[in-house]
Amino acid sequence: MIRVSHLIKEYGTGELKQRVLKDLSFSIDSGEFVSIIGPSGAGKSTLLYQISLLDEPTSGDIYLDDRLTNNLNINEKTKLRLMELGYVFQDYALLPELTAIENVSLPLLMQGLSKKQATKKGQEALERLGMHDKAESVPSKLSGGQQQRVSIARAIAHNPKILFADEPTANLDSENSDLVVEAFRDLHKAGQTIIMVTHEMEYAHKAKRIIELRDGLIISDKHT
Repeated sequence: MIRVSHLIKEYGTGELKQRVLKDLSFSIDSGEFVSIIGPSGAGKSTLLYQISLLDEPTSGDIYLDDRLTNNLNINEKTKLRLMELGYVFQDYALLPELTAIENVSLPLLMQGLSKKQATKKGQEALERLGMHDKAESVPSKLSGGQQQRVSIARAIAHNPKILFADEPTANLDSENSDLVVEAFRDLHKAGQTIIMVTHEMEYAHKAKRIIELRDGLIISDKHT
C-alpha cells in the first residue's frame, strides 16, 4: 500500500540547512495499523506529511498503491488526497459554523456526490463512531473527544484507502483518548489501513506495528 525508498527531507539552505529525514526506506501493507513514535524533533510528523502527500520530500520515492507519487502534479495530488486518503489532525480542523453532519459531508460534496448521498454517507460514518446522536451539533457544543470522533468520521466517510492521523489524542484527556484509539482499533479490525503518529506509548501499542524514529532515522520497526 505504501512504499518509501531513500526518503530525505531537508529544510533551509546553506549553513542553515537541516536534514530532518535521513534516507528512510520501508513499506506498509494494506490493512496494517502502524504507529510512528519517537521523541520531539525525531521527524514523526514530517514523515507523515511526506507519505500522506501534504508535503514534498527533498529526494527519494514514495509509492501509494504502486503509484509513484513524485511524478504527480499538484492537481493530481489534490485529487488523490480528496478521493483516496483520509486525515485526522490533533486540532480536529472542524469548521465551527457547520454541524457535525455538515462537516463530515463537506468532503463528499467536494467529490461530486449529491447532498442526499453525502448526507447518507456522513450519517453512516458518524454512526460508526457512535456520534449519530450529535449530527446536528456544532463543534462548540461537543467535547474534545466528540470533536475528534467527528473528524475521524469525516476522514473515513469516503472509505479512504489509507487513514493518516497526526497526534490524534494530543489535546484529549485519558478517557477521550481511549475512546478515539479504540475507534481506530475498530476501523483496523474492519480492514482500514491506518498510519498514526503519537508520542504516547500507551496508545502506540494499540497498533499492530511500531516504527520508532530518532534524529530522522528509523531505529526500530517491530510488530506488537
